[in-house]
Amino acid sequence: MLTTIDNPFDPFDQFDSWFNYDMDKGYNTCAYLARVAFTSDSLSDIEYARELERAMDSIIEFDPYTAYKKVYREIEDE
Repeated sequence: MLTTIDNPFDPFDQFDSWFNYDMDKGYNTCAYLARVAFTSDSLSDIEYARELERAMDSIIEFDPYTAYKKVYREIEDE
């Protein structure tokens, strides 16, 4: 997930609070990611995930304020 360094909320477990904070601060991270990612209904799930990862990396790389970072969630095997 893409977030900003100052957002105190967990986008995985506290998405509504995370989103409200993000919008209140004017980041609009979800919309920003949607503009940068080249997605399509014709992409497979793996291609879609890779494109989102590429878009997040691009946002972080070209962010002049270093406001963005990626956060991860470990997925346990069942």
